[in-house]
Amino acid sequence: MKITGRQKLTIISLLIYWPILCLLSHIPIPKLVYQARVSDKAIHVLAYLILTFLLWFAVNPGSKVNWRKAIVWWILLAIAIYSAADEFTQSLVGRGSEFADFFANMTGVLLALIFSTLFVFWPAFLAVTGTSIFLLANLAKANISELLPIGNLAFHLAGYALFTALSIRCVNQYMSLKKGTMKWLLSAWSLPMALLLIVKVASVIIGKEFEKRDVIVSFAAITAVVVMNFLIALFQIRAGKLKN
Repeated sequence: MKITGRQKLTIISLLIYWPILCLLSHIPIPKLVYQARVSDKAIHVLAYLILTFLLWFAVNPGSKVNWRKAIVWWILLAIAIYSAADEFTQSLVGRGSEFADFFANMTGVLLALIFSTLFVFWPAFLAVTGTSIFLLANLAKANISELLPIGNLAFHLAGYALFTALSIRCVNQYMSLKKGTMKWLLSAWSLPMALLLIVKVASVIIGKEFEKRDVIVSFAAITAVVVMNFLIALFQIRAGKLKN
């Protein structure tokens, strides 16, 4: 079976991500994490959500999860064993080892498998990215824009730009909308804006300070990606008409 370019990138991402994840779980927790009052359970969920997504689509690049097939259960078992071993070995290097952490890990695993049950690669990637943005934006109780201003800015720019690009890909692939039209423009813009709204409402509900700068940066990233794709579509339409 021929390995596609997308599968190669997924495999490479997995081979980079998994060792880094293992390394980070076996070194002392940075002081910044304590200062930010980060929810470690949310980090566990996020880490294993991404790991399971990459592993599933590295092995099954074009398939949804089918729970009647053995490969799903082998992957679930393999990650569960790794998670248990990871928690055990953390205690050997002075890190805390808790059953609650293992439970959070498996929550991330099951969430990734649910996404991969419902969707093929690109919509699943979109769902994982949106969940990652939600968790990263709300896992710290402290004001990240004060502790890590450049990192916070980069997160909102890159995160929402990536989510918007994935959203546009899904709109183009699964919705019968003509590119370069107002319906296409609204469809491409609405889902990223809905995510931004959900993230900020959740932040207010859990008692975080409302940061206007984060909203402005996120809105700018979303709008820039949508407008760029809209203009490219208009250019392609016009170029096609000129050829005809």
